[in-house]
Amino acid sequence: MSSRVQEKSIREQVSKQEWQARLDLAAAYRLVALYGWDDLIFTHISARVPGPKHHFLINPYGMMFEEINASSLVRVDLDGNIVSETPYVINPAGFTIHSAVHAAREDALCVMHLHTDYGIAVSAQEKGLLPISQQSLFPLASIAYHDYEGLALNDAEKPRLVNNLGTKNNLILRNHGLLTVGKSVAEAFLSMYILERACRIQILAQSGGAELVAVPDKVLRGVAAQMSAVTVGQGAALTWPGLLRKLDRIDPSYQE
Repeated sequence: MSSRVQEKSIREQVSKQEWQARLDLAAAYRLVALYGWDDLIFTHISARVPGPKHHFLINPYGMMFEEINASSLVRVDLDGNIVSETPYVINPAGFTIHSAVHAAREDALCVMHLHTDYGIAVSAQEKGLLPISQQSLFPLASIAYHDYEGLALNDAEKPRLVNNLGTKNNLILRNHGLLTVGKSVAEAFLSMYILERACRIQILAQSGGAELVAVPDKVLRGVAAQMSAVTVGQGAALTWPGLLRKLDRIDPSYQE
């Protein structure tokens, strides 16, 4: 997955905090490509830039996820203005969705939106994500739905999307795809990993044709506490370093 789209690193031009945010976000893009969740140049992951200004980083439009590195990410404000020197542009549809969530949720330091096959398949089902696997229970503990309104170019859709998301961390965009938020890139990625896997398991289970067995409601209600116990409250912090080591073994150029 080697990439040489931007030879000159901007590491010395940004703060240490912004550079770390760039490293984590670039790693997330590479991991999405590695797991086969990308959709050519479409869909987005954004991360808040640490500091008093409400700026965030997003992918340069036209670049494959496997090419993205820390220096190529584009810094924008909530009005969609590019606020750092870059030869790249951004996708306005991606900006609409991500800016809405970042503006409404101070805790949404990372927003991940994908068009995975299994995610879209589940988003098209009337009942959405079903409680039929252990994997499904975690996103179901914090899930919301937003009806499809066409390509995300209309600012008027923002309040409805934000209202549907509320305080949840997982959003199924009907007929469209999946979205997760997190207090870090690691959190948003782990949430997406579990949500996407739950969707895949659901489609596989349904394809077997047999009647499905749902997890009892009383078990579903206790999932949040159980999840905290299993991960010692640090699920993302435990998984992210290993994922970075995985990337480093395959291609460390995301760090450029």
